[in-house]
Amino acid sequence: MLWERLRDAVREQISHEEYQLWIQPLTCMVEGEASLDLTGPDRFFCAWLREKYLPLLVSQLHTLDGGRRELRLLEPSQPLALSATDSCQLRLPHLPAQGSTLRRLHPRYTFDEFLEGEGNVLASSACRALATGDMIYGPCLYLASSTGLGKSHLAQAVAHEVLREAPGTSLHYLSAQQFSNDMVRQIKANALDQFKTRFQGCDFLVMEDVQCLAGKARTQAEMDELLDSLIKTGTRVVLTGTVAPCVLDGLDPAFKSRMASGLVATIAEPDRATRQRIIRRKAANCGLALGDDVVDFLAGRLRGDVRRIESAVIGLKAKAGVQRKGADLPLAREVIRELLGNVAELSGVLIRDFVAAQFRISVEELKSRSRKRAVVFARHLGMYLSRKFTEETLMDIGRLYERDHSTVLHGVQTITESMHRNTSVRGQVELLSRRLNG
Repeated sequence: MLWERLRDAVREQISHEEYQLWIQPLTCMVEGEASLDLTGPDRFFCAWLREKYLPLLVSQLHTLDGGRRELRLLEPSQPLALSATDSCQLRLPHLPAQGSTLRRLHPRYTFDEFLEGEGNVLASSACRALATGDMIYGPCLYLASSTGLGKSHLAQAVAHEVLREAPGTSLHYLSAQQFSNDMVRQIKANALDQFKTRFQGCDFLVMEDVQCLAGKARTQAEMDELLDSLIKTGTRVVLTGTVAPCVLDGLDPAFKSRMASGLVATIAEPDRATRQRIIRRKAANCGLALGDDVVDFLAGRLRGDVRRIESAVIGLKAKAGVQRKGADLPLAREVIRELLGNVAELSGVLIRDFVAAQFRISVEELKSRSRKRAVVFARHLGMYLSRKFTEETLMDIGRLYERDHSTVLHGVQTITESMHRNTSVRGQVELLSRRLNG
């Protein structure tokens, strides 16, 4: 048989131990005219073999048959079960004795399930690159966004991809709070050195919600030291937080600088087109058929937190099932009313009038040529909120303030930059945003 000849040829190219460990367990499923199909004990075995020995197998096969057949390595439909007498876990060669630290990964938080849009394309591209070992953005990536915009999805997608392609990778995925709690426990047990050793030599670190380390000086110092060590050795690192490191309060400047040593990718709220795609994907995942009018209505009302979209779709699915009717527009309105309350449809005019009332400035002053600091700030803020909460164009917003589109764009950029530099401005914007949304 060709497979037997191939095994003998490979045996001459590698050590006896490697042959017994990696080649002998392989089984030939199909030996056809066009392909030679092999399989191994489980998908982890196959993934490791694909990375380390598949090129050798292909090369030897082409030598034997002149390149007529394709060699395919198939994952088994049922992994081999360990016998009850097995008392220890086998470890692949060259892997560190320290394993991976993994919180439970969400099965749908993968790259395939992540929908890219204008607000997240940089973060998504950087995560995909880092997961495949491409260091174009550097070894350290920081993802910043408010709640529900996809930073956890991307962080877990990286972990999924790394472990799918190379199951033997020593990967640690945990929250900053978990890191802090574990460290405190080890300090109390006089085992801090053991805690530090856990992360030494790892291939990948994914840590979420680093803002939780605010005010914890000792934990920050240990984390800073760990980051420095890992980055210097080329270990890939993904960190997530609610805002960029430079505006995180309660953190040591050196620690913030270390976290920002690579790419800092901010994830913005999805635009209307992206929200429509997310709604369609969520509906498809739960087997719910939605018309274009329902999708457009939901996309117009459900801004920001993507989890609210999922909640609305689940609510529609449940109500449609109970009432034994289709998920039509009246039912969608009912679900949104229960989810958000009776919130008026936001418009540029409503926002302009709202801002004027909050700052005790007349609408005429906002439209005037006044350069008073309070008036300019309120005008820029109105433009920013209109851009954030409505689908109106820059030109449409400009007309409300008797300005052109370039002035609106400048106003939006000014508020955005001020939010990053000034926590007071960020607090004002967040407060007004909450009031606008009821």
